[in-house]
Amino acid sequence: MKKKKGFIFDLDGVIVDTAKYHYLAWKKIADSLNIEFTHEHNELLKGVSRVRSLDIILELGDIQATQEQKEQWLVQKNEDYLSYLVDMDESELLPGVHSVLNYLKDNEQLIALGSASKNARPILEKTGILSYFDAIVDGNDVSNAKPDPEVFLIAAKLLNVAAKDAFVFEDSVAGIQAANIGNMTSIGIGDDSILHEAHHNFKDFTFMGTEFLKELIEK
Repeated sequence: MKKKKGFIFDLDGVIVDTAKYHYLAWKKIADSLNIEFTHEHNELLKGVSRVRSLDIILELGDIQATQEQKEQWLVQKNEDYLSYLVDMDESELLPGVHSVLNYLKDNEQLIALGSASKNARPILEKTGILSYFDAIVDGNDVSNAKPDPEVFLIAAKLLNVAAKDAFVFEDSVAGIQAANIGNMTSIGIGDDSILHEAHHNFKDFTFMGTEFLKELIEK
């Protein structure tokens, strides 16, 4: 019997592109404070916690705020973000995600989610892929942000696989570093000039043939 491996997926930018909704929600806050907030500025928030993201935006506008104001904006941002998710469906899945999940399931491999998002479950549910996952580790389960490998180590533990038998799909530098620190195989999804620390790189899942997945399973 072939040994089961663990395949751990980040959520935002790997399975779905919710970055655009985060951007719209943050932009709404920035606009209300007369802070210019562009797509370039939004890159600064990639893989960063909600609290730190707000601080970065306030720094861009050189604005001082009380803890109470910050709490209020954080709540508002999340409510706006969630309102954008209401209409999410399977069409929001990034190219090739479905076929990769199907291949892994057909080959009886273990699948986990390892994401900083606190809204991971509803997103997986709305896009119709929740049933593929044997374990879900999200922002509610971890105390350390990537590049700390905590989220992936917990996922591997829940799948009952050793770090050397775990493969992590990530689109952020911090996520790739977290996988590497955790002694897992890191697979960058996105721009290889940015994700050059990854063990393997693919522009998106459509560039990843089943031959590659077969090699990982048989590794």
